[in-house]
Amino acid sequence: MSPPRRVLEIASNSVASALAAQSGGADRIELFDNLAEGGTTPSQGSIAVARERLRIPLFVLIRARPGDFLYDALETEIMLRDIAQCRALGCDGVVIGALDADGGIDMALCRELVQAAGPMQVTFHRAFDAARDLPQALEQVIALGCQRVLSSGGQGSAEAGVDMLATLVARADGRISMMAGAGITADNIAAIADRSGCRELHASAKATHRSPMRFHNPALIGLSPDWTATDPATVAALRATLDR
Repeated sequence: MSPPRRVLEIASNSVASALAAQSGGADRIELFDNLAEGGTTPSQGSIAVARERLRIPLFVLIRARPGDFLYDALETEIMLRDIAQCRALGCDGVVIGALDADGGIDMALCRELVQAAGPMQVTFHRAFDAARDLPQALEQVIALGCQRVLSSGGQGSAEAGVDMLATLVARADGRISMMAGAGITADNIAAIADRSGCRELHASAKATHRSPMRFHNPALIGLSPDWTATDPATVAALRATLDR
């Protein structure tokens, strides 16, 4: 019997990106906002429209702000309410993560977030890679009941962290899915999957979209009219390479 097909999740920074990812062959979407700052929770309107239009599973990033993963009571309340909205809108899962000041998993806060998710699946995001001790953090995330961990093996890219990813896959031993992410392209996705043993892969497949505006005020420093979005052809290339 052949092994199950590897799962390709596409990180999508808009509804348009999510639909492009779906057309390119993605298996699942992680929807978020603020790509340049590592991602934050998208608007309720974006989540609602994505849920209506997508035929594949929709996971939503729950992150109150950019920066570190040490959250206060106000940020916790915001994230809990965002999770409640995702449940109400019929999302398939949420993507969460929080650390304590010493680099351990914030178990108390994460338990609240997982409990709030109810029947939705839960992915622990790359706050995991910022943890002090990745094997210990893995055991903590497993204890939380999460279904998967998104990780680059604690490095700047999954390619650089592939050996740690392999170690974590072996340690997990089927108790949780390790999903490799960060810097994944059609050129390296197959090697990363093979070397790490990860059955789930996460990529952004992003490309710059040029603005059709004929007028642009050059005095507006930092306000480029161009934007970044998922490219369906890049998703298709990732899918084809992974399947081969």
